[in-house]
Amino acid sequence: MDNLIGGISHLSTDVISQDEDFWDNVRGGYRLKPDYINLENGYYCFLPQEILENYIHHLREINYQGSYYMRTVQWENKRKAAARLAQLAGCSAEELIITRNTTESLDMVIGGQDWKAGDEAVMAEQDYGSMLGMFRQVEKRYGVVNKVVSIPNHPSSDEEVVKLYENAITPKTKLLMVCHMVNITGQILPVRKICDMAHQRGVKVMVDGAHAFGHFRFSIPDLQCDFYGSSLHKWLSVPLGAGILYVKKEHINSIWPVFAPFEDKADDIYRLNNVGTHPVHTLLAINNAIDFYEKIGAERKEARLRYLQNYWTSKVRNLPHVVLNTPADPVRSCGIANVGIKGMKPTDLADTLLKKYSIYTVAIDGANVHGCRITPNIYTTPNELDKFVKALSDLG
Repeated sequence: MDNLIGGISHLSTDVISQDEDFWDNVRGGYRLKPDYINLENGYYCFLPQEILENYIHHLREINYQGSYYMRTVQWENKRKAAARLAQLAGCSAEELIITRNTTESLDMVIGGQDWKAGDEAVMAEQDYGSMLGMFRQVEKRYGVVNKVVSIPNHPSSDEEVVKLYENAITPKTKLLMVCHMVNITGQILPVRKICDMAHQRGVKVMVDGAHAFGHFRFSIPDLQCDFYGSSLHKWLSVPLGAGILYVKKEHINSIWPVFAPFEDKADDIYRLNNVGTHPVHTLLAINNAIDFYEKIGAERKEARLRYLQNYWTSKVRNLPHVVLNTPADPVRSCGIANVGIKGMKPTDLADTLLKKYSIYTVAIDGANVHGCRITPNIYTTPNELDKFVKALSDLG
C-alpha cells in the first residue's frame, strides 16, 4: 500500500479520484463475494484484508494472554485508540469515548437527560429508527413531548432546513436531534447553522453522524454541537462492535450513565463508559483501520466517493422514469444516494436488481423516501456502476 500511495502522491485529488489503476490496486486488497455487485456498504463496510488479518491477530493475542491482558494494558490501549479517534474528529481526547455503535452513543444521551414532564424534544421522521424509538420511550416514561419535522429530499437552501427545526422549537424544548448525513438518502444537513440557531434559543443539539465519520472530512468542534455519535463499522471499516460518543466538556456531568461508573468524577467522560467486559480485540483493530484510512488519505477517499456517486447519478438523474431522492448539489451529498423507479415499489426494485441483475441494494419505503439506497465503497468500479445504470435504464 505504501508503494502504491507513493506513486500517486504528486497528483491532485481530482485526478486520483478517477485514476482507475490506483483504485483497482486498492480493490485488490479486498476479498469480494463474486455472487453480486455490492452497493449496500452503508450498513457495514466489511474490512479490507489488511485490517481483517490484523483483527484476527489481535483476537489470537488476547486469547493467548487472557486475564493478564485484561488486567494490565486493556484500559490504556482503549484510551490510546480513543485518543486517535479524537484526533481524527478534531476534538479533545477528554470529550470522546469508544462505544459499541451510534445507537448506544445517542440512546445514552437521550435516556440520560434529566427529563421533566412537559419537556420537549425535536427530531425528524427521517432520523434513524433506534433513536426515534428511544425518544418514544422517554415520552412514555417521563412525559416528554416529541416534535417531529420532515426534511425535504431536495431543499432549496440551508435556510429552508434550519427553519423547519426552528419552527418546532418552543421555550420548553430541551434537546434537538439532527442527522449529519441522513442515512436513507445521503443528504448532508447544515448542522452548524442548525446548532447556532438552536443555541440562540437555549437548546442543546445531538448529532447522528453514523454515516459521516470516515466518509467525508469535518471537525466535530466546527459543528458546534453538544453531542455527536457515530459507528466505526461503517465508513472507517472497523470490525463490528465499535462506535464513538463525543460530549462537549461542559455537558459531561449532565448525562446519567446507562451503567453506573466505578468512579463518578463529574467532568470525566469515562464516567459514561462502563460497559463491563467487552471485545477488546475490536478496539485494537481501530488503530489498523485508522492506519488504512490515513494511507488512503481522507481527502482522496472523500473525492473518490463523491466521484462514484456522481458517476451514476449524473447518468440517470434526467431519465423520466427515475426518481432521485438525493440532492444534486455536491455540498449536500457525498457517496450515498437513493433512487427509485416511478410506479415500482422499493422492495420490488431491490428484488429485481438482485435477482435479475445481481446487484445488491437495500429498499427504503417511508419517511417520504421511496427507493433503494445506493452506497458504493472505494473498491467499487465504474464498470459495476455502468451495470447498475443499465439496469435502471432497462426498468423504464
